[in-house]
Amino acid sequence: MYDIIIVGGGPSGLMAAVAASAHGASVLLVDKGDKLGRKLGISGGGRCNVTNAKDMDQLIQHIPGNGKFLFSALNAFGNRDIIAFFEGMGIALKEEDRGRMFPVSDKAKTVVDALIRKVREQGVDIRTNTPVREVLYANGAVKGLLLQNGEKLAAKAVIVATGGKSVPHTGSTGDGYPWAVSGGHTITELYPTEVPLTSFEPWIRSKTLQGISLREVELTVWNAKGKKLITHEGDMIFTHFGLSGPTALRCSQFVVKALKQAASKEQHASGTVEAFSGADSSIGEAGALDAISQSGSGAREAATVLVTIDLLPGRSEAEVYQEMMQMAKQESKKAIKNVLRGYLQERLLDFLLQQNGISGDITYDNLPKGPFLALAKHIKAFPVKVNGTLSIEEAFVTGGGVHLKEIDPKTMGSKQSAGLYFCGEVLDIHGYTGGYNITAAFSTGYNAGKSAALAVSDS
Repeated sequence: MYDIIIVGGGPSGLMAAVAASAHGASVLLVDKGDKLGRKLGISGGGRCNVTNAKDMDQLIQHIPGNGKFLFSALNAFGNRDIIAFFEGMGIALKEEDRGRMFPVSDKAKTVVDALIRKVREQGVDIRTNTPVREVLYANGAVKGLLLQNGEKLAAKAVIVATGGKSVPHTGSTGDGYPWAVSGGHTITELYPTEVPLTSFEPWIRSKTLQGISLREVELTVWNAKGKKLITHEGDMIFTHFGLSGPTALRCSQFVVKALKQAASKEQHASGTVEAFSGADSSIGEAGALDAISQSGSGAREAATVLVTIDLLPGRSEAEVYQEMMQMAKQESKKAIKNVLRGYLQERLLDFLLQQNGISGDITYDNLPKGPFLALAKHIKAFPVKVNGTLSIEEAFVTGGGVHLKEIDPKTMGSKQSAGLYFCGEVLDIHGYTGGYNITAAFSTGYNAGKSAALAVSDS
């Protein structure tokens, strides 16, 4: 019998193994894949954004999915501890824009190899290609695991570190949710976050702006009553299906929630969005919205959320109008499309002129003031009707998960089943990209591993 079995060899599972073994427990780490750290290996564009250097308050603000739950965990093992941990293993780190921390090598393999080496050095047994069928319980406590091959493994504690349902090729396919349910837990509704946005706008479907990248713009999500839900600043790109890039990803969870709210008011949406209550009963947020969007033109129109792009943040609509007018006046003989070519990207400018009924060949003397004012407004609030997101499997992060009211925030231990712990993305915690999710994974993993080890040593 092992003291602790950890299921899942991602960032939270590996850190849990490090912490548990460091505190004297005998540990087995099992993973259904053929190698450990697969999701860690592709994080940060393959460079592994190990954490973020921001202060605690800012860290929590950048984890909008229940970040406050992590206060105790981050105090016990936060970003400074993560930095010290890796530097203590000889991995030099560097800080880049927005506080992102990367290995100087710019290779995720550096981090993955060091973590696995640390786990092995501390005597953790590792079994890959070992899929788990279920967690075994008796009398309100964990007893071990039943593997898919029928083998039973006994343990005093089990740590579930299986991830969410995003990026399934790394092994995150939602395995942990039914095990949690069988242990008495509730799974909050699952939905995609940090995911590109989709749109049925004619100019999106015709690929008119496909491939145009925007730098330092602002993207705002509005609800049905015209109230601003969120604004994020940064880079984005027009795609053949909608909007992508960091700014669009950060807004995605707000789009999903606004769409859900809008859909819930429609009779045809009744029963399509349901909470997860067992191994096979959740279609997920993306599936529900997809069903709505495909159920007819009326449903499609109902299930849209308005987002607007401020192409020139830092300037008012009046300033944009005056700048363009002044440029046109100074080169009054030139066609307006040539005058403004340096003001906006050419293909985007041509589109905006056309959308506002302005001929690109018109000169200053013949500029129609009404449409030109409309152009300035369009530049400051470029509207896009968004009908959804890509699927949860195509998202970077899963929203929803094991209900946090059923988890001890100091230990990551279950309040429902003794000896059961959770860490990482299987919990109902999600942050923005930029080192925040991996910080949550390392922090919850460390605390789960340490807490489980201390608990079994006292038993």
